[in-house]
Amino acid sequence: MSRPPDPEALAEAVLAGDRRALARAITLVESTRPDHRAAAARLMQRVARAGRTALRIGLSGTPGVGKSSFIEALGGHLTVQGLRVAVLAVDPSSERSGGSILGDKARMPKLARDPRAFIRPSPAGGSLGGVARRTREAVGLVEAAGFDLVLVETVGVGQSETMVARMTDLFVLLLAPGGGDELQGVKRGIMEIADIVLINKADGDLRAAAQRTAADYRAALQLLRRRDGDPEGYPMVMTVSALSGEGIAEAWAAMRRLADWRRDAGILTARRRAQAAAALEEAVAALLNARFHDHPAVRAALPGLSAEVAEGRLAPEAAAERLVALFAGPAGLDAEPPRG
Repeated sequence: MSRPPDPEALAEAVLAGDRRALARAITLVESTRPDHRAAAARLMQRVARAGRTALRIGLSGTPGVGKSSFIEALGGHLTVQGLRVAVLAVDPSSERSGGSILGDKARMPKLARDPRAFIRPSPAGGSLGGVARRTREAVGLVEAAGFDLVLVETVGVGQSETMVARMTDLFVLLLAPGGGDELQGVKRGIMEIADIVLINKADGDLRAAAQRTAADYRAALQLLRRRDGDPEGYPMVMTVSALSGEGIAEAWAAMRRLADWRRDAGILTARRRAQAAAALEEAVAALLNARFHDHPAVRAALPGLSAEVAEGRLAPEAAAERLVALFAGPAGLDAEPPRG
């Protein structure tokens, strides 16, 4: 994408459900070019006025657990019911090259061909939390395009993965049959935010192991304090098989039950408001960070100060103070804020 498209025209096409326009819009919001960022801001402002929302579900799981197979099974179950499903799949990025596999469409061949589904892989690009830098904007765009459900598939499992909960209505953790080391390997933080834990591959020779694993996780969850405001029985542990489809309908029913409960109790509204406030904080931080590193004085001083820190001649905090002072300019950090 060279010259940015007209945000108004692109927004109208997205709101009309144009899939190609939706793909172009997501590409635009993922761009780091200043002119693209300005156009993306206007685009997001325009689609936000439409006020469309969808059920947002975050999904994470250990490597090899079958997240793509599960999403394809769940997505197919929903599209045959007439629902439109968007999948925002964040791929791992290489720390060295920045490249990513972006193979989710290949791993979900049936769903990729489904006219009621939309799959968008995006590189994580080193972003904390396993979500791409502009995933939040992508969620807003697929909602504006009229999708009923947005699945945000995140990279790996770890405490930083909990960031996906800041942009979704409920969080699903997918695990494979196992116990002992597997149970120890899942961080307490991600278990505390999981609304539904699904043990996948509960079929064939692994069925009994999956049921034992589910029992282990139920026992583990009982040690955690139940969150206020959620119905009895949540967080819930269930077994599913993406291969056979067994348990998929029941898992979806559990998701809907929890979402409906939270909506009726006003929890979803409060959650969305809190997420919007957090999004503002993140946007301010990102904008300040970008302008900080683009500042001529900061760019000139940064290599030398970095070398001093690396050699142990200057503390990182002292170097940061100098850089921030350069960024703040002659007025300094102690200048009084404007009044009125």
